[in-house]
Amino acid sequence: MGIVERKEREKEEMRKLILEAAQKLFLENGFEKVSIRNIADAIEYSPATIYLYFKDKNELLYGIHNIGFHKMIQEFQPALSLADPFDRLVEMGRRYFRFAFENPEHFDLMFIMNAPMDALACRDDIWDEGRAAFGLLVKCVQDCMNAGVFKYQDAEVAAMMIWSAVHGYTALFLRKRLDMFEESRRKELMEDAFTLFIETIRKGL
Repeated sequence: MGIVERKEREKEEMRKLILEAAQKLFLENGFEKVSIRNIADAIEYSPATIYLYFKDKNELLYGIHNIGFHKMIQEFQPALSLADPFDRLVEMGRRYFRFAFENPEHFDLMFIMNAPMDALACRDDIWDEGRAAFGLLVKCVQDCMNAGVFKYQDAEVAAMMIWSAVHGYTALFLRKRLDMFEESRRKELMEDAFTLFIETIRKGL
């Protein structure tokens, strides 16, 4: 490996280290209470080092946010190869659950924590990854409409309704609002509720 390649790898490793430390502190203490100095202390570097990689705390959050949406889009990829649009829709819902179960910290920062919405507003391109993820759902719903599965004709409205339901189940699980049920039953309950919901809208939407 040459000097240039080694330096690029070291930069990527440092960037990853900073993002991981920032994510941990944002989740533990809340976005507003975390400073660049806190993050620098956590990785045992000076604040000046972090400023070499990120302009400010908002840009750090943007980086974490972007990684999360990229991971989620990757999770959806196997579902997109399914020919039947309704089967594709169901599989996307299940993969949304899986992404949240396997990446709860990213899911929290992407969708649940309050601070990111204000902090990320400074970026014109911030929702590019989010729009791409939602666009996959809208296209799937439109394909369902084109195939006669759904009669309703506004794909964005229908996609929002479906996403809201799936997101609600997921948030209840991650926020431990399903703990009145046995642990072995919780994920199964979510998937069964999702299946019932999706079958209901197929008949009525």
